[in-house]
Amino acid sequence: MNADPRRPLPTAPAFGEPVIQVPAPEVLDFLACRRSASALTLGGTGPGPEEIASLIRLAARVPDHGKLAPWWFLVLAGDDKAAFADWLEALAQSRGDARAVGKLGKLRTPPLCIAVVSSPRPAEIPHWEQVLSAGAVCTTLLYAATAMGYGANWITDWYAYDAEACARLGLSGEEKVAGFILIGEPGDPPRERERPEIEGRVRRWTP
Repeated sequence: MNADPRRPLPTAPAFGEPVIQVPAPEVLDFLACRRSASALTLGGTGPGPEEIASLIRLAARVPDHGKLAPWWFLVLAGDDKAAFADWLEALAQSRGDARAVGKLGKLRTPPLCIAVVSSPRPAEIPHWEQVLSAGAVCTTLLYAATAMGYGANWITDWYAYDAEACARLGLSGEEKVAGFILIGEPGDPPRERERPEIEGRVRRWTP
């Protein structure tokens, strides 16, 4: 019998404690067939508070040059998420932008959205590397939700780049939305999409 994908996580290692790495062929199997779910197919109640805490804990274990944690999480769920979507709809309508209104279904439908905010810090660590760390957070969060048995999708859409929308979410300065990770109970299994040909995209350097 397969282990429950929503079981509690093991206790986090203490600082300085050896972290033993062991082969995990089941992880390779998971990555070989990983597929995002359409946001419009995600329903149900979604992860509860303990599962959300577990997802965030996992997503925070990404490579992070300088240990700056140049990102933070914003949880949107239930009535709060609906209120944000309503506000976005009113904003788009005030601009006469029916296309933007039509794109809000992806945000409205899933029960949970976790926004990952890229928040670069003044440091010797290059800005680009800090942004990459935020992208790694999005990827890990997406994978963790899928491994937990939920469907998940990573989007940005117009409200990730809109100054008024970002201010409404509490972003400031150079902060940007790296991704809205939408999570819910999966519907029908997503169909495989076209994948890039790897041949021609791999080069071996020689002197």
